[in-house]
Amino acid sequence: GESCAGSSPVRRTKKIADFSAIFFFTRGIFLMIAVFVNCGAVIAGSIIGLFFARRITEEMSSHIQTAAGIVTVILGIQMAMQYHNIVYMTLSLIAGGIIGCLCDIDGKILKLGNFLQRLCFHGKEKTSSEDDGNSRNFAYAFLNASVLFCVGAMSIVGSFKAGVEKDYSIIFTKSILDGFMAISFAGAMGIGTAFSAIIVFLYQGALTLLSVVIQPYVSQVLIEE
Repeated sequence: GESCAGSSPVRRTKKIADFSAIFFFTRGIFLMIAVFVNCGAVIAGSIIGLFFARRITEEMSSHIQTAAGIVTVILGIQMAMQYHNIVYMTLSLIAGGIIGCLCDIDGKILKLGNFLQRLCFHGKEKTSSEDDGNSRNFAYAFLNASVLFCVGAMSIVGSFKAGVEKDYSIIFTKSILDGFMAISFAGAMGIGTAFSAIIVFLYQGALTLLSVVIQPYVSQVLIEE
């Protein structure tokens, strides 16, 4: 009788812990919807770019990049107009550039691209310089796409808005832009573009989940700044 009575609170505690784990996992998945959409857009765009690589002319690619650039500039101006203190933005840009150089983020992403290339295509024997070029293209496509899709205010502000305000509009807009840019990149540089979805998932997913943790300390002014 004592063992049963003693084990009952333990079972209740375990059930509560399991329920809490399921709750937070489900909530995390729900908050990550925008991240999944963004990764899916990158992968889908890359597949389209690979299938229609021969039909994607340089002029068409230029039009895609120009249109995406114009939209990004417009959104950037809209976000910049919300800043209350330009000093914060200035310090953030300078400090971010310095930290990125010191940490050699580009170099680490390029090494990860080389690792993924060896991991996924280790069975393919290189018999010509063309194969060596394809290998380099994989890593550089992975690097360029990862940097393009993750650098910028849309990734940071969009992830925080998704986690704090449940507002996915910025990330959904970014997903459209990334999807079309992935078509252009994959058509020109190959399948390495699709693998950049890994970086997008890790980076934006971490920011989204982090925003949930620090939500009590995050205000609208903080997000805007």
